[in-house]
Amino acid sequence: MSESAEQQHPIGIYLKIWLLLFVLSTFSYLVDLFHVEGYLRWTLILIFMFLKAGLIVTIFMHVTWERLALKYLLFVPLSAIVVLIILMAMEGDYTFMIREIFFDP
Repeated sequence: MSESAEQQHPIGIYLKIWLLLFVLSTFSYLVDLFHVEGYLRWTLILIFMFLKAGLIVTIFMHVTWERLALKYLLFVPLSAIVVLIILMAMEGDYTFMIREIFFDP
């Protein structure tokens, strides 16, 4: 019989990530429970959301064990989109501010 060269990932890492996802979800819930408002609320929710999404992609979708070229293929365009979204948000704030200055009665 030939031995297969399959790679088995330890189940312990999956259980640790599940526990970490549970903790991050709990923190996200606590933001609403403690009635955090304003930019702090949205910042915390987005941080927890991105952390959970990153953990799911890297561990459960096995990106951690992929080649570097595939990681670049996945994350460089995503990073470019995030940078462009930030630049558009800054431009939108600038346009809104200029309109308030010049068109406010």
